[in-house]
Amino acid sequence: MVTSSNCLDGELVVLEPLSLDHVPALSLAVADGELWQIWYTSAPHPDEMKAYVEKALAQEAAGLALAFVVRCKHSGEVVGCTRICNWDQPNRRLEIGYTWYAKRAQRTGINSETKLLVLGYAFEVLDVMAVEFRTHWHNQRSRAAIARLGAKQDGVLRNHQLLKDGTVRDTVVFSIIDSEWPAVRQNLRFRLQQFQTAH
Repeated sequence: MVTSSNCLDGELVVLEPLSLDHVPALSLAVADGELWQIWYTSAPHPDEMKAYVEKALAQEAAGLALAFVVRCKHSGEVVGCTRICNWDQPNRRLEIGYTWYAKRAQRTGINSETKLLVLGYAFEVLDVMAVEFRTHWHNQRSRAAIARLGAKQDGVLRNHQLLKDGTVRDTVVFSIIDSEWPAVRQNLRFRLQQFQTAH
């Protein structure tokens, strides 16, 4: 649900609107697992975190994005971030991306609840018709996680982007459309229940 402070509040996490105040905590989170070392992801190096946040806030100011940090309710720590981006308001479409988590937060139920909160906000508050997810062709873990959400693969954009290491990215595009959201929501709730029962 959306609270008065514009946070998205769940059982495991609270998603807080991103600000420059979060730079130190995000720098610590991205260092857990040295996420920037994984060549096919876009997690920033801690030294680049301020510029990363400034870019997200600039996109937000332009009406193209809404950026959040992911705070674990149990520990109180910031464990990652996610973003509504490429928000095409006239066509009621957006993308959920720039999502990464500290190693300690991976495979804990945090991603499932984060996706439940952000997708719910997109479909039920922003009233979009479709939500896209995009990932690198070589990011098999991300592709599998997106498919587990219930998203369908739309296609592959070949030679889509030049990356800073000089390689060329083929981008896999997935989407969830509004008519699919009730089943996706039910699936995410079921997965969270299973996680909580197991732990």
